[in-house]
Amino acid sequence: MSIRSSRRSFLINTPAAALALAAGAHRILADSPGASPGIQLYTVGADMQKDPAGTLHALRQIGYVYVEAAGFGSLSPADMRKAIDDAGLKCPSAHLRFSSDDPTPLFDQARALGVHYVVSSVLMARPAGSDMRGTINALSSQTADDFKRNAALANDIAHKAKAAGFQYAYHNHNFEFRDLGGGKIGYDILLAETDPDLVKFELDCGWMCVAGKNPVDYFKQHPNRYRMIHVKDFVKGPPTTDLMGANRPKGTELGRGWIDYHPIFAAAQAAGVQYYFSEQEPPFTDMTPLAAAKVDYEYMHSIG
Repeated sequence: MSIRSSRRSFLINTPAAALALAAGAHRILADSPGASPGIQLYTVGADMQKDPAGTLHALRQIGYVYVEAAGFGSLSPADMRKAIDDAGLKCPSAHLRFSSDDPTPLFDQARALGVHYVVSSVLMARPAGSDMRGTINALSSQTADDFKRNAALANDIAHKAKAAGFQYAYHNHNFEFRDLGGGKIGYDILLAETDPDLVKFELDCGWMCVAGKNPVDYFKQHPNRYRMIHVKDFVKGPPTTDLMGANRPKGTELGRGWIDYHPIFAAAQAAGVQYYFSEQEPPFTDMTPLAAAKVDYEYMHSIG
């Protein structure tokens, strides 16, 4: 028996030390990203419309602890909160549509839901198109000046959110990483032009990766800016900043695409990320959304 194994045997067989080791192991597990996985409810959006209570209970049975809201299914915010509570889940964050000068009604919804983080899925300071195609085109053609205006809008929303008792966060897609010329990209403008004490970020790792950027780099370069991440995978393809159309990447279950989350989780934890939400882009071709949610949970939990 080596000196190291003899020392380990002594520690384990010493009652006080064994308790200390057990407590330490529990603390490591509790602090690890995969120990308490969450899910963005957009993944099971169709199920939430049909049977919100049953869907939430199914997610808890899979093992999820946290959910992030994306709309309220067929429920009011207050009824949504009750359904989440009844399922034994927690909801720290909600995606909301910040599209007017007065976000007070959105904050009322967030308060009824009981969240702390209010998140913009997309944010545009200038008017978008009247339909989905027009909106996508507007998002994909933003200039550096547009992103500066978006940053100013994010600062304003975040200031109002703080006054209302919330923390605002910006969620990305892939279009923010389009080359704007001169080495500039919109996402970097948002990071530089927003108040770090007011504006936090929810990093959608999947969309960042398909745009050709590395989440690990951003976590290291901007500690304390990120509070949440979306854990998302895609079928391998060439880097793209196209949000829709022929070049749109195809979503798949975690561990069945090409993105390795082991280094991403480690960097996220070091950067102060609090919540890890799995999210999968439709369509679901190989299994139901709930079955996919189970695959995603098992992948995240295996890292923890």
